[in-house]
Amino acid sequence: MANLTKFEFVPLDIFGKNYLSWVVDVEIYLDVIGLGNTIVEKNEASVQNRAKAIIFLHHHLDKSLKIEYLTESYDHLKLVVFPKARYDWLHLRL
Repeated sequence: MANLTKFEFVPLDIFGKNYLSWVVDVEIYLDVIGLGNTIVEKNEASVQNRAKAIIFLHHHLDKSLKIEYLTESYDHLKLVVFPKARYDWLHLRL
């Protein structure tokens, strides 16, 4: 709980128990810092502002959610990169 001082509000729980309050907090805070338009559909925000919003959101997620997101995001690499790397390794010629 010592990490709470680093957050503007409580991070999103892995089970989503605080989802509704978290969403309201995110919307309000992003509006306050001028990034509210980055989370609406078909926005015209700059790439830098969208990146700032993503960093902010990432900072306010439970650690387990971050790990789950990364696992799902890069899971496809096992299907694409790993077989080629294995083939290259097995057919390495010295």
